[in-house]
Amino acid sequence: MLDIKRIRQNPQELIDALKARNKDISLDEFLAQDEARRKLMTEVEEKKALRNATSKEIGMAKKRGADEAETAAIMEKMRALGDEIAATDAEIAKLEESMNNFLMNVPNFPHASVPVGVDDKDNVEQRRWGEPRQFGWEPKAHWDIGTDLGILDWDTAAKISGARFTVYRGLGARLERAIINFFLNTHVENGYDEIYPPYMVTRSTMTGTGQLPKFEEDAYKVDENTFLIPTAEVPVTNMYREMILDGAQLPIRHCAYSTCFRAEAGSAGRDTRGLIRQHQFNKVEMVKIAKPEQSYEELETMTASAEKVLQLLGLPYRVVTLCTGDMGFSAAKTYDIEVWMPSYNRYVEISSCSNCEDFQARRAGIRYRENPKDKPQFAHTLNGSGVAVGRTVAAILENYQNEDGTVTVPEALIPYMGTDVIK
Repeated sequence: MLDIKRIRQNPQELIDALKARNKDISLDEFLAQDEARRKLMTEVEEKKALRNATSKEIGMAKKRGADEAETAAIMEKMRALGDEIAATDAEIAKLEESMNNFLMNVPNFPHASVPVGVDDKDNVEQRRWGEPRQFGWEPKAHWDIGTDLGILDWDTAAKISGARFTVYRGLGARLERAIINFFLNTHVENGYDEIYPPYMVTRSTMTGTGQLPKFEEDAYKVDENTFLIPTAEVPVTNMYREMILDGAQLPIRHCAYSTCFRAEAGSAGRDTRGLIRQHQFNKVEMVKIAKPEQSYEELETMTASAEKVLQLLGLPYRVVTLCTGDMGFSAAKTYDIEVWMPSYNRYVEISSCSNCEDFQARRAGIRYRENPKDKPQFAHTLNGSGVAVGRTVAAILENYQNEDGTVTVPEALIPYMGTDVIK
């Protein structure tokens, strides 16, 4: 959620930011409501002050022995003021509800360093690591490799669950589990505190990190107040909801494994085969709570943490800065890490690392102070995939495939797999 004061002081800044994000949202009604609300707030405070003064009049009248008629007149004046105050408070509440609903659907300000652009074609490449493998034969796609090896069962998944689900079998299941443990162990060794969160959260939890109300169609709803998580970012960030943290504790760094659930409502026809876009998938997430002056350094180290696990697996990748038009709703700046996929003959997203600045913290009430007497201020929140597990399985199967149909296990995973080849 954006700061109302910032919008009020410089509405053109938000208009320009929304334009850069390809959003055409008028601020006229919101600014008119803000002005009306502030005017009513002044009026109601004046009426409350008058009511307090009138209340004192009753005591003074009784002291000097005023007759019943005079006292009754003063009390009637108080009741009338009370009715006016209640009516004005109701008007203010109605305006605040409308303004809040508006703000809940407005995306974050892009950071000044974010390139302006329309879509992913305008993202800016920052660096590459590793060289795509040159095959001496026609490489297969991971969905064919998984089927041929009997480790990915699409037909059984479709029978029991429908489209965009996978049953992992044998060494396929072990590979998924090995990657999860490898990622968690690596991040813990690098200073992240491990969390194992619940997979179901409340409506207020989803609202706190920006999934609701705007993206409710993409969420799996259990009931009116309960949702399956789309990422561990949601429960882990909300662990600190409505808290005032000690500034000396920051930055807080967490990693968390979870299964994630996404309806993929807007992805009809995209990546229908394989592990790239599933309704249920596993991911290791990184979450940070930081002071404003720390957050962009923490974004760089978070991105480096995601890169490290790919480097240890020997998977070629590139890092891009997302442009304004391709960035997520809550993010102020995002780096995508894209792994090389031979079947696509291009790099495919495997991690997004974002600094949300105080956007989520305002919604969730996450604040800190340096000293007990200091006024609390909003923290910055960050999140990043560390990384998506199913996409890592896909990348390993494709990049480590052999001409005889087997798949070599990356050296870093051999202790977890108990074998150096999948056959």
